[in-house]
Amino acid sequence: MTKTKTEPKKFKISFRTILSILTFALIIYVIYKNFNDIKEAVGHLSETNIFVLLLLIPEQLFMYFCCGQMFFSYMRARKDAQKISTWTLMRVSLELNFVNHAVPAGGLGGLGYITWRLKPFGATPGQSSFMYVLRYIITICANQLQTIVAIIALLIFGTVPEAGAWIIWVTALLSVGIVAAIMIAVVIASSKKRIAWFGKTATNFINWLVEKVSFGRKKDILQREVVDKYLDDAHGDLMTARRNKKMLLWPIVWGIIYSFLEVATYWIVAASLGHPEILPQIMIGEAIGSVMGSIVPYGLYELGMAGIMVSLGVPIVLAGTVVLMTRVIVLASTILSGYGFYQHSISKIGRKQKADEGE
Repeated sequence: MTKTKTEPKKFKISFRTILSILTFALIIYVIYKNFNDIKEAVGHLSETNIFVLLLLIPEQLFMYFCCGQMFFSYMRARKDAQKISTWTLMRVSLELNFVNHAVPAGGLGGLGYITWRLKPFGATPGQSSFMYVLRYIITICANQLQTIVAIIALLIFGTVPEAGAWIIWVTALLSVGIVAAIMIAVVIASSKKRIAWFGKTATNFINWLVEKVSFGRKKDILQREVVDKYLDDAHGDLMTARRNKKMLLWPIVWGIIYSFLEVATYWIVAASLGHPEILPQIMIGEAIGSVMGSIVPYGLYELGMAGIMVSLGVPIVLAGTVVLMTRVIVLASTILSGYGFYQHSISKIGRKQKADEGE
């Protein structure tokens, strides 16, 4: 009687395992890249009022809660979307914040993650993208509002140095440009004809660019049908929101609070160092720095913010210390609060999706 040979089991690594390894490697990279800043920030702790600095704990938790509520309040207003608990949305917010800090993709990593994360709750990719973009539009507009308030405060108190007067004009022009860009985007997205033209133009341009960069090895990386479906979903949500403007009321309210809490993070650090009076400079610096940070993933946000604050009369050492300490504290809280939830989600949801596909 001959024995049948059993073939050795093939060793397979699942996608979620690869993703977990890559994410952990990115965390190590981020910590390594910022290690000198971390050491310097720890050295400045002796200069702070620790009791004031500890206010960051409830402030940060409430900020993440507000971020989650921007999504939650909009999805709750939709009649065809599955309801999501506040705790789940806060978890999603912590995960999203972690992804945006850990993945060097200028916000695109967060967009991809939130699209995947909200899929089990009945949100299509277009709907998730609409909510994600809506969140940024609300916070950007709120940033412009706080910038105007800060400019008025600085002009009233006459604390703007002559050498920094140009910042006021640049900030005003930037605000006008941002509002104009948002209006153009809304006009395009409001018409099926215009959004179809945009989808065709964008698809052709990106495919042409990728083909040129890859020397012809990559062709038609974007499929027109997929892009059209994606944009149609986003268009549908925009039309729904325009017909029922009350759907946007609470996301806007939570977004304004969230935006001011982002500034409050820097202000609490400044107050712990004994300088609460630089709040207007922080507001303007954070608004301009966030625009820079949305374009370039690392470094320019903090550099731009500190530079604007110095131009508005804040001593260079103080501006650098506030921005540096805040960056390190936010980085630490992001990893500690978000990584565990993120890892749990990609493991649990990944297993469920794999089981569903096997049925």
